[in-house]
Amino acid sequence: MSSQPSFSSQDYGTLSSGEKVTQVTLRNSNGIEMDVISYGGIITRLLTPDAQGQMGDIVLGLDSLEEYVQSNPYFGALIGRYGNRINKGRFELEGRVYQLDTNDGENHLHGGVQGFDKRNWQMTPFKTDSSAGVELALVSEDGDQGYPGRLEVKVVYELSNNDELDMRFEATTDKPTIVNMTQHSYFNLAGSGDILGHELMIPADAYTPVDEGLIPTGEIADISNTPFDFREPTPMGERINEDHEQLQRGQGYDHNYVLDREGDGKLRLAARVEEPVSGRVLEVASEEPGVQFYSGNFLDGSLTGKGTTYQHRSGFCLEPQHFPDSPNQAMFPSTRLNPGETYRTRIIYRFLTRGDS
Repeated sequence: MSSQPSFSSQDYGTLSSGEKVTQVTLRNSNGIEMDVISYGGIITRLLTPDAQGQMGDIVLGLDSLEEYVQSNPYFGALIGRYGNRINKGRFELEGRVYQLDTNDGENHLHGGVQGFDKRNWQMTPFKTDSSAGVELALVSEDGDQGYPGRLEVKVVYELSNNDELDMRFEATTDKPTIVNMTQHSYFNLAGSGDILGHELMIPADAYTPVDEGLIPTGEIADISNTPFDFREPTPMGERINEDHEQLQRGQGYDHNYVLDREGDGKLRLAARVEEPVSGRVLEVASEEPGVQFYSGNFLDGSLTGKGTTYQHRSGFCLEPQHFPDSPNQAMFPSTRLNPGETYRTRIIYRFLTRGDS
């Protein structure tokens, strides 16, 4: 029996600063449930049905606020100001060179040491006749992690009765800056085990190869006759161990796929994943020109949560984004944001089962 969309809130813990962290649970009329916490905007739990109607949690997560603060590899988090890597943490804007945190070897990753994934967002839950959601907001001050400009940020998570999680991102600045936000959930549609049997389709005919530091070389490379070709549904593990230099550099897949070379900002399918045993299907739609496919290569059994140990390749990420290192790559779509402009992007997770259209 269907019910109305709803939300509930509860305390999730307290940060060392004394700030309270809140958890909001969203439910749609079909029984899909999602927990999100104000710390990092992290999606900690996401229950969806399998082909038999059995509900299961399809995202990796930890068991306490303390664990998320101490050892989270971006499970479920909002990423900003800049998703993915910037070479040596440096970029030039209007003749000035900015130096960001270097928190991934000599490079900058996912917004720095104190990126948006480690901030406590303001959360305001809401519901409509057909959805339940939460609005998250924060201010990133001028100079935060080395970035110029005071950035005011708003993100909406809205879970609809169409079994879609619609995520809308906005930001404004008082100085020229760069912005490239995304969502970093790790999925396992089976709920346990590795993800190598998940069948992935990415409608892209090119990707951006990387150097030894996982920084794009600047090339936009054809995926034909390579293990990066997912234009037809293919198990994630089918070619992951092939002798290919790019797979060796990423220790598997950790690469940006080119969905749109022009940066037209239209909502389009970025990826589709089907898990053959459970029958669960995830579709990712986005307005971004790229999507990063990451096959959980750095999971190594050192993290536990939800009664399991997260072994090698036990989760995958599909992160819609502008291309890594865009501020240093003139041929890539721009990530610049100027005063008077509003950064906007949208990502949709659609939850289906085999046979749904």
